[in-house]
Amino acid sequence: MIPPHRDAGQAFPIYITVVAGLLFLALAYLAVGQAAVNRGGAQTAADAAALAAAQNVRDQLGEQWVEVLLDPKKWQEIFEGKTEVGDPCWRAGQLAEQNDAQLDSCLSPQLLKYRVDVKTNKSVGHSVVPGTEDVKSTASATAVIDPLCTFELSGEGDEADALPELTCKDKDWKLDPDEPAELPKPEDLFDVHLG
Repeated sequence: MIPPHRDAGQAFPIYITVVAGLLFLALAYLAVGQAAVNRGGAQTAADAAALAAAQNVRDQLGEQWVEVLLDPKKWQEIFEGKTEVGDPCWRAGQLAEQNDAQLDSCLSPQLLKYRVDVKTNKSVGHSVVPGTEDVKSTASATAVIDPLCTFELSGEGDEADALPELTCKDKDWKLDPDEPAELPKPEDLFDVHLG
């Protein structure tokens, strides 16, 4: 008589193979998650750095506008960004550093626009995916400075000596040089946003 076949021991190797495959997939997903987190950190650093550069320029333009307040013919150049400003990239570098990244480049491709590229200080780290231990995430961002104000220069005579009314968004400013605290601030004159 032939003894009956027993299949009970054959399922165990299949079970081990399936569990090992699932474990590998879980570790691969973890590596993808680590990379996504690192990439998100790089984008945060890039956004902050670009905004910092643009805000620095906005503040400089606001100061220049106050300096030429009594000469409204120079206002338009300031609102269009056609004046000399100091390099704002040092500020972009500070914000990148505060977000655990380094500034790779900072430039102004157009007037009132700043683009930065950053690289994270930390790599993706060790994982089941080979070669990730030295890979650092990079990101770029662009910030735009939009002038918010319009004005009309006065004509001839006594009106020419009066300062024009400045309309910024939905607010009208009656400018009084003797009341510097009542003058618009840089954030009233310009909007800064990612673009």
